Amino acid sequence: METRTLGRTGIEVGPLALGTMMFGAWGNPDHDDCVRIIGRALDAGINLVDTADVYSAGESEVIVGKALAAVDRSRVVLATKFGSPMGTDPNARGGSRRWIVTACENSLRRLGTDYIDLYQIHRPDERVDIDETLGALSDLVRAGKIRAFGSSTFPAEQIVAAQWVAETRGRERFTTEQPPYSILVRGIEGHVLPVAEAYGMGVVSWSPLAGGWLSGRFGAGKANSSERDRRLPARPGAGGRYDLSTPANRRKLEIVTELAALADEAGLTLIELALAFVLEHPAVSSAIIGPRTPDQLEAQLTAPQIRLDPAVLDRIDRIVAPGTDINPEDTAWRPPVLADPARRRRGRSGQAAPRTAVVSHPG
Repeated sequence: METRTLGRTGIEVGPLALGTMMFGAWGNPDHDDCVRIIGRALDAGINLVDTADVYSAGESEVIVGKALAAVDRSRVVLATKFGSPMGTDPNARGGSRRWIVTACENSLRRLGTDYIDLYQIHRPDERVDIDETLGALSDLVRAGKIRAFGSSTFPAEQIVAAQWVAETRGRERFTTEQPPYSILVRGIEGHVLPVAEAYGMGVVSWSPLAGGWLSGRFGAGKANSSERDRRLPARPGAGGRYDLSTPANRRKLEIVTELAALADEAGLTLIELALAFVLEHPAVSSAIIGPRTPDQLEAQLTAPQIRLDPAVLDRIDRIVAPGTDINPEDTAWRPPVLADPARRRRGRSGQAAPRTAVVSHPG
C-alpha cells in the first residue's frame, strides 16, 4: 500500500487508517476477533491504528494493546485521543493539564506501550485556555510520552487560534486534524481543509462512509433498519443521525440511491466510491475506516487502488455540492454558543427589570 506523509511530521502513513471505535462493548465484544482484524489490517499494509480512551470506556485501547504485543511495535503508527468524559468525575475529561497527564498515563497503560505516536484532543474544550492544553502536550512530547499531537473535529477558527498561540508562546503545535469527511459531510472543504493545508497539518479524516450511510445498506429497496440500528443506543450521540423522520435523513436516502447508481456505472461498489472520493482530496493524509467484522474490513481494503475519473468526481459534485453538509448533526460538533440559548441572551441579574415583550402562542 502506498504511503503519504502525515502533514509535515515526516511520519509516513497509509491512505487508510484502522479505526477501532467498534472494538469492545460499542461494537464487537470478541477481543480475539478484534485482534485478528488488527493483524489483517497490518498485513494489508495499513500502519496507522487510531483509537480513543472513551471508546467502550477504555476497552478498545486494551484490545489494541493486545494486538500490538504480537507485532513489531516500531512499525505501527499508534494514535489515540483524550478529552471525552471518562465516567462521572467532572475532572476526568477535557483539556486541562491535570487531566491530560493522567489520561496519557492511563492510555499508555491500557495500550501496553511506552509512547504514543499521535495524541489527539477529541473535541474543543472552551473551559480551558488553549495555552494550558498546548503546554501540557508540549511537555509530554519532551518527556518522550508522545511523538506528536493533534486536534479532532476542531472548527477552522480554533485551529488558527491554536496555531497562533503555539507560535507566540513557544509551544509545540497541533500537527494534525481529525475531522469528519465524506460525500455526505463536505462542509470542511470550505474552511477546515484549506486551513489545515495552509499550516501544513496532516488530515486523518473519520467516517468516510458517513456512519454507515455509504456502506450499501441504506437506500432504495433496502430495509433501512438493521442490526446496526439496534446497536445505536450503545453509541452516545448517534441517534439523530439515523432518524428517518427528519427531512435531512430522508434526503440522504435519496442521495445514497443516486450514488449507488453512479458507483454501479463506474464498476465500483458504493464503499469503494465513497472511500476513493475522500482519498482524492489533496489535504487528506489518511481516511479512518472502522470495521466491526473481518468482512467489513475486506470490503474496504481495495479503495487505495482506485482513482476516480474527473467525470465521476464531477457527477458527485452535482449530487452533493462541494462544501455541503446534508445533515448538520453528522458534523459531530456544534459550538456551545449555539447549543445553549443562555449564551445568546443578556443576563438579568442586578439590573432593573426591563419591559418584556410577550408573544402569545396559538392553541
